[in-house]
Amino acid sequence: MNAIATEIVLFVMLVLTVIVVEARDLIASVIELSLVGLMLVFLLYQLKAPDVALSAVVVGALVVGLFLFTIEEVSE
Repeated sequence: MNAIATEIVLFVMLVLTVIVVEARDLIASVIELSLVGLMLVFLLYQLKAPDVALSAVVVGALVVGLFLFTIEEVSE
């Protein structure tokens, strides 16, 4: 069961990554990128690395926040 769930998460990450690359709207792309990060966190937790998953949550939140701040500052 664990191998099937891992493959599903990897497939969802692949699909979301293609959506991120193809998106025209920057804010939508950043939100979709955060979903890729969320799938990565879920994958890390499945692989029994909860400390790494927690670090990925913190770093992902900071990166998404910085991206959104930068997009807002540049678009003005």
